[in-house]
Amino acid sequence: MSEQETVESTARRLGAFLELRREQIAQRWADAPLFRTVFTVSREEAVEACKAVVDALAGVASSGRLEDITSSGFDSVRDQLGRMTDAWTRMGASPARIADEVAALRSPVAELLRAESPDPAAPEAAEGLLAFTALMGTLRLVVMQTALTSGEELIERQRQQLLEVATPVISLWEGVVAVPLIGTLDSARSQVVMESLLEGIVARRAQYAILDITGVPTVDSLVAQHLMKTVAAARLMGAECIVSGIRPAIAQTIVQLGIDLSPVLTRASLADALAYALSRLGIEVSPRASTR
Repeated sequence: MSEQETVESTARRLGAFLELRREQIAQRWADAPLFRTVFTVSREEAVEACKAVVDALAGVASSGRLEDITSSGFDSVRDQLGRMTDAWTRMGASPARIADEVAALRSPVAELLRAESPDPAAPEAAEGLLAFTALMGTLRLVVMQTALTSGEELIERQRQQLLEVATPVISLWEGVVAVPLIGTLDSARSQVVMESLLEGIVARRAQYAILDITGVPTVDSLVAQHLMKTVAAARLMGAECIVSGIRPAIAQTIVQLGIDLSPVLTRASLADALAYALSRLGIEVSPRASTR
C-alpha cells in the first residue's frame, strides 16, 4: 500500500470512528468552554451543536482531505461556527483565544481514540491520533478564519451604526428638516448623509432641507462635490436644499479651490436658513411682545 493510500485509509477509519462515537464526543464537548459559554440556556442545544461539528469532521475525514480548510464538509457548520465566534468576539475574546478553546477539544476525543485500540502503541493507533491532530488543526484554522471575518463584520456594523447616529435628520418645522454635520466628511459618510436626508424628506414630506456644515472642519473639492450631489438629489425629491454654516475660512478655501457653488442656495447660519425656509412657507416669525 502506498503512503497516500495509507493516509486515505487512516482518514476513512477516523471518519468511521467519529460517526460511531458521535454521541459520546458531543456529550464531552458540550461541557467545554467553547460551547458552554455560548449555549447557556440549554445543554441539549450545546449537545446538538457539538453533534453538528462532529458530523462535519467525520465528513471531512471520510473525504481524505484532513488539511483542507476549504473542504465542503465544513460548509454545514460555518454559519454555526460564525455565530459562536461572533458571541466570543462580543465578549472580547481574541481569535487566538478562540483557537486555543478549539484546541482544547482534542484531548477528550484523543482519550476515546486511544481506548478504541487494543494496543495504544500500535502503528495504526499512532496514525489515527496523528490524523485526528491534523483534522483538529484544520478545524482550528477554519474557526480562526471565521473569527477574523466575524470581527471585521462587527467592526463594519459598528462603523455604519456610528455613521447613522452621527447623521440625524431633525424636523425643525412642518415641512422643514435639517441635518447638522459634525466632523470630517468622506465618501462613505457622504453617502449616509444623502440617504438619511432623502429618507427624511420622504418620511416628513419636507419642502425644505437644510444641510448645516458649521461643525465640518474643512471642505475640499470632494466634500463640495458630495454636497452638490446631495442638493441635486433633494431637488429630484421635490425639496429645496439649503447649505448653511459656511465659515469665513471655509469660504476662502472654496474660492481658492475654484469650486463653483453658485447652483447651491447658502445661508450664513442654521438660523438664517430656517428663517428663509419659513418665509418661503409664508410663516412670519417676530419677536415676542414684552409683557411689561
